[in-house]
Amino acid sequence: MAVEQPREVEAQIHGDILETIFSHVPLTDLVPVSHVSKAWMRAVAFSIRHVSPIKPWLVVHTQSNRNPHVTTAHAYDPRSHVWVEIHRPSMKHVSAVRSSHSVLLYTLTPTQFSFSFDPLHLAWHRVDAPRVWRTDPVVAVVGHRVVVAGGTSDFEDDPLAVEMYNMKTRSWETCASMPDTLKYSTASAWLSAAVDEHRLYVTEKNSGLTYSLDPNTKKWHGPYSLRPDQNVFFCVTGTIQDRFVVAGLVGDAENVKSVRLWEIRDESELECCEVLGEMPKEMVEKMKGESGCVPSIGMASVGDFLYIYNPSEPEEIIACEVEHGKCKWGCVRNAALNDGSRMHRLVVSCADVTMEDLQRAVSENWRFAAKDL
Repeated sequence: MAVEQPREVEAQIHGDILETIFSHVPLTDLVPVSHVSKAWMRAVAFSIRHVSPIKPWLVVHTQSNRNPHVTTAHAYDPRSHVWVEIHRPSMKHVSAVRSSHSVLLYTLTPTQFSFSFDPLHLAWHRVDAPRVWRTDPVVAVVGHRVVVAGGTSDFEDDPLAVEMYNMKTRSWETCASMPDTLKYSTASAWLSAAVDEHRLYVTEKNSGLTYSLDPNTKKWHGPYSLRPDQNVFFCVTGTIQDRFVVAGLVGDAENVKSVRLWEIRDESELECCEVLGEMPKEMVEKMKGESGCVPSIGMASVGDFLYIYNPSEPEEIIACEVEHGKCKWGCVRNAALNDGSRMHRLVVSCADVTMEDLQRAVSENWRFAAKDL
């Protein structure tokens, strides 16, 4: 008589153990995991909400100077400490992809203005170009308007011209020109842009001179001085946790002594009131690169994260996470750079990515592959 062999019982993982395991899995890998079963889907949702929350991504776009339609994208996920190469359907950009604000990308030709501000730039809005031809404007989304300011071509009559695209009426609106004191520094190369729910703030990077625009009244306010210290020779602005911050280089380009963050508490007066944090000296040294100089910095910020880099030598990007009013600093090696891309244009942005964004991207044939450094 045959003896019935005991059947092996498959061990199942439930509850806290599963949620803890998922907290160590890269976000892009959690998309297929969440489709295994309803229990796993719930565990993934709990894990990213309570165990290991999603953190804003750093996104680096590289674009060939010769072939603008050849664009690649890499993202750094600070939650998992991994770089992801983003493979997306071909995007036929006929002009350079640009960004003058952390979350918005745009392209501009004499006939068309295209812009995207969702986290992964899945949706691009294509409209007629503004009336005034521009080569390097400040472009930012404030409420339901896209503000396009300054950066005009040399043959235009008004270098300070400002136009706004109203996404509700789908039409362009004229606005008061930028203040005369910005006449020789209207391009985004010279101005730093930051926004809140109601206003656009533009800051002259070398002087800290700042003005704000209210799109509803179409009026400019200021000037304000956001040069927090006389030893600051270059500054950029952004927002972190809905607070206005200024990052400044202290010293001079050939001898940067420190990089500091100041917080602005009273946005009506725009005065730097206290130091939020200071970059560790060893990270300042890394940012200097081989040249030993930092003539300028770029900054991208969203949520409670900001990323600072040296545009001249972007091999190292410095990350700062603000928790309970304290700065946690880290150094990220730029995986978007290689021998073939060093001469390409780099556009750095931030993305407050959600699982829904990734699921939509996958459904539209986007692929995400972890990249080794």
